[in-house]
Amino acid sequence: MDVRRSGDRYRGGEPASGIESLHAFSFGPHYDPDNLRFGPVIACNEEHLAPGAGFDEHTHSHTEIVTWVVEGTLTHRDSAGHETVVNAGDLQRLSAGGGVRHVERNDGSSRLVFLQMWLAPTAAGGDPSYEIVRGIADSTPYAVPAAGGLLHVRRLRPAERAGVPEAAYVYVHVVRGEVRLGGTELAPGDSARITGAAALELEALRGWAEVLVWEFAGG
Repeated sequence: MDVRRSGDRYRGGEPASGIESLHAFSFGPHYDPDNLRFGPVIACNEEHLAPGAGFDEHTHSHTEIVTWVVEGTLTHRDSAGHETVVNAGDLQRLSAGGGVRHVERNDGSSRLVFLQMWLAPTAAGGDPSYEIVRGIADSTPYAVPAAGGLLHVRRLRPAERAGVPEAAYVYVHVVRGEVRLGGTELAPGDSARITGAAALELEALRGWAEVLVWEFAGG
């Protein structure tokens, strides 16, 4: 288990434009050849957007992009004709396929915080596709077949425990609260990269916690 602390993430974005970004992997101008990916995960970005701020239209290709809104509302528009508002607790997936353009903005009146995870698909190309899940439940993992992944949302009450999937690759990111994982305490923004997970548990400490857990059969 390789634990990465919140404070070790690369700080990017454009603060003067109301955008602050925290990158868990090598990203953009911050190139780290020793931190390019874990299994299919190639990016895990925590984005903070002030009201009115956003990312202008840009292109993606050959990437599965999964977005989890933590706070506020995210406006999404893409070249395939989708235009949606994604609320806290909603999950959004954009499969870029051979190429798609999109815009992400905070058109609300309060701060927007979202976590965006990029996955490498098992096969390149194809047509872009889009899906939004409103109020995803803890008991129902979200499947991203193109990347061979399942996303579990764990919302834990104080002292509550939840098992970690036994898989070739498991990626854990703490969104809120504090948890113990395999004897190690994790705080918001901390993550763990686990290979060959077996008999591991998450336990919420000192309050309610929200954790995203990815499992991959290979990568």
